[in-house]
Amino acid sequence: MLDLKLRNARIRTVDDDRPHARTLGVLHGRVVGLDEDVEDLPSHTVLDCRGAVVVPGFGDAHNHMAWFGQSLGELDLEPAATVEEVYDAVARRAAALPADAWIVGSGYDDTVLGAHPHRDGLDRAAGGRPVWLKHRSGHMCTVSSRVLHLAGVLDGRADAPEGGAVVRDADGAPTGLLQERAQELVTALVMPYPVDGLADALGRASAVYAAEGLTHVVEAGIGLGLIGRSPVEAAAYQLARERGTLLNRVELMVAADNMHPLRAHADDSIATGIDLGLRTGFGDDRLRIGPMKIWLDGSLIGRTAAVSEPFCGHAHGGAVLQDDPGRMRRLVVDAHRAGWRVAAHAIGDSAVDLALDAFAEAQRLAPRADVRHRVEHSGVVRPDQLDRYAELGAVPVPQPRFLNAVGDGMARSLGPERTRWMYRHRSFLDRGVRVPGSSDRPVAPGAPLLGMQSMVERLSRDGVVLAPDERVSAGQALRAYTIDAAWASHDEHRRGSITPGKYADFVLLSDDPVTVGSGRIGALDVLATFVEGECVHGSGTLGDVTAVTGPLPTAGSPRPHARRHG
Repeated sequence: MLDLKLRNARIRTVDDDRPHARTLGVLHGRVVGLDEDVEDLPSHTVLDCRGAVVVPGFGDAHNHMAWFGQSLGELDLEPAATVEEVYDAVARRAAALPADAWIVGSGYDDTVLGAHPHRDGLDRAAGGRPVWLKHRSGHMCTVSSRVLHLAGVLDGRADAPEGGAVVRDADGAPTGLLQERAQELVTALVMPYPVDGLADALGRASAVYAAEGLTHVVEAGIGLGLIGRSPVEAAAYQLARERGTLLNRVELMVAADNMHPLRAHADDSIATGIDLGLRTGFGDDRLRIGPMKIWLDGSLIGRTAAVSEPFCGHAHGGAVLQDDPGRMRRLVVDAHRAGWRVAAHAIGDSAVDLALDAFAEAQRLAPRADVRHRVEHSGVVRPDQLDRYAELGAVPVPQPRFLNAVGDGMARSLGPERTRWMYRHRSFLDRGVRVPGSSDRPVAPGAPLLGMQSMVERLSRDGVVLAPDERVSAGQALRAYTIDAAWASHDEHRRGSITPGKYADFVLLSDDPVTVGSGRIGALDVLATFVEGECVHGSGTLGDVTAVTGPLPTAGSPRPHARRHG
């Protein structure tokens, strides 16, 4: 007997051998058959979909789950259109807080505001309270004088770490803007965050993700480093899972700052890594270690990416790298030798060169078949670099919703010629390179349907089509967020399509994202989300749009076969 059967559905399987179906059978968390294979089988629960569309569960190949979950409780600065609006928001928050309380905000964008907030303005707005405002890129922040004092910047006790900058005015006084690794001067004051609080944040984020149809996400950097929350951050994910609040499958990138020398047998080639020699793949189907995350450059939004030519309207050019390029290249090679997949953060074309060169050197020194090293963001990719991705089997991980959220400012920084190279998609597909869907949330909105719409339209907020030759079809966009996202994690044999034998991870939608007009893709309703045959979102309202016979399997509930024998 089946655990769950879906009937009268418009199933888009994303399986080339059988692209469509109307009936789906689930047993023990797996898809066991489609249509005639399961139509006549009895089931504990039958879901009459009444024509709703069923697609594989969505994956996000690059997001920041803890960061997003924490931001849900912070002062939201994304709506601010001017610096004065930022100050006003800070003042309103300050009025409700004790005199020594921190004011933490996130999501401001200087390309929208016209400038960064200044510490003097923050001092006035907050009445001298410590203020920490995080740029939407995650690569810079603005703080008040109180924070600069606590960090030792104002009295000269602290200098910016290598790879970071304390921005100063013409007189040499700090403005409050801290770029790249200089943010560590602030995070050292508040981190590590407690595991319990991080687990709460993960639960909040996970519920949002499930409501958007996400069944698998890749957390792009935990532990020590630029965006890490705690040296024991993985424990927060374990705690959220134990609590039952981690509703999605999660793959954890480990930030390279966590690597250290290891003593192993010479034959093992493990000279550096994390404790016990744990590496990519350790864990299970719900929570496991993914690639080693290595930051090579900065941000395109913040104009700290390593580009080969200067940004338009800005004096600096050349490589703005996080560290010495030789040191970073050795880090990539060492991680590869130790058995890691590598996720190299490379936005500018110079950083992309560094990543691809390091991958080539690693494979030359220690060949590994089908390793699928990744270039996170791949923000500016020159035509001559495209074939190298294909030759090396490197996986580009661009974020399509950037085009709408911040694309206008990026295009102005790059100019017309390089805008054609920005967050490519079609050019990679033409070379046989698979492109997974991802968001970089909370830097940009993370709903997969919005990402698909941007892949198809490439419309900026001002209504400009950015690099129109890079547009893809709606079917290709769906593949990016399903089977190609699974492939990027070496999971295509377990998830990413509705295929017998794979996990029963799927989403019910109000309409078909492949056939509706492109402008409607992002507005489709996610009616329900299932992970391993259990409903993790929509159980309370599913009966309003479908017909359910029998107990609906939900996260944490015993399976029917367990009830029979328990």
